[in-house]
Amino acid sequence: MNADDRDLLHVEFCGMPFDSPIVLLSGCVGFGEEYTRVAGFSNSEVGAICLKGTTGENRLGNQPHRVYETPGGMLNSIGLQNPGARYVVDNILPKLDFSETRFIANVSGSTVEEYVEVTRIFDDSNIDAIELNISCPNVKEGGAAFGNDPDMSARVVAAVRAATRKPLITKLSPNQTDIAENARRCIESGTDGFAVINTLMGMAIDIEQRAPILGNNQGGLSGPAIKPVALLKTHQVHQVARKHGIPIIGQGGVTNANDALEFIIAGASAVGVGTALFYDPLVCESINSGIADYLRRHQLSSIAQLVGTLELNSAISACDVCVE
Repeated sequence: MNADDRDLLHVEFCGMPFDSPIVLLSGCVGFGEEYTRVAGFSNSEVGAICLKGTTGENRLGNQPHRVYETPGGMLNSIGLQNPGARYVVDNILPKLDFSETRFIANVSGSTVEEYVEVTRIFDDSNIDAIELNISCPNVKEGGAAFGNDPDMSARVVAAVRAATRKPLITKLSPNQTDIAENARRCIESGTDGFAVINTLMGMAIDIEQRAPILGNNQGGLSGPAIKPVALLKTHQVHQVARKHGIPIIGQGGVTNANDALEFIIAGASAVGVGTALFYDPLVCESINSGIADYLRRHQLSSIAQLVGTLELNSAISACDVCVE
């Protein structure tokens, strides 16, 4: 990235300086150090990297199959395979180059207490921020996901907020009734930012075996297929978050600069890239270049001037959205 582009693309997110609005998403680049081995990749092309979801103890994850390609996307059901928070802090973080980009820990758990435990371990490290994965099942509440209930979301955000001084970014699930209300409750509980959205739940079926292809029966759908949903959810959360100055990482199906620009216009201050990296590991360079070209063409001096500039059409009634 040249110096002119760097000036245009610089953003501040939860007080952290990002050289680019691009954030590499959790689960798509491991714990960061393995992705740097891709020839031609540079950490300077991204604003931040979210590490793989981490729990208190090590986890082996789900039985295979864990990943399945779909038209316009990918299903995954990894099951939070990871070596545990203490191992990550002691053995992985020291290998990362914090001088080039920001690193964000993805905190996961099956109880509020586990979220707090993992957060405290990362709080006592040089990690730049905490991403709170509230899409995990709450084992004390019958397996219901923390992120699908505003009360449970607020409870875990408040508990984690009390356990760390670092910026706290809550990753919101699209698999809920009212994402804007959930966002409001998370803001009241102390979140500093949002990542919108996590994957949609989906399934693939082997017609010969008449059985699910994924070993866990269902998995998270990511990729271009979910972009329209992610854009809507980003806009809905922005309507709540902007009143409090809470920034958003917009994510879900970003494969090029135009996709990224849509999320920024919808209200995102930064843009997550994930599934696209599986088939184009160097996509970040072209996304950065495309965003910078757009800003120049529209005589904008920063991404901040573009955030949330969506102009909606005049109000329509509910029945007008029907296709019949």
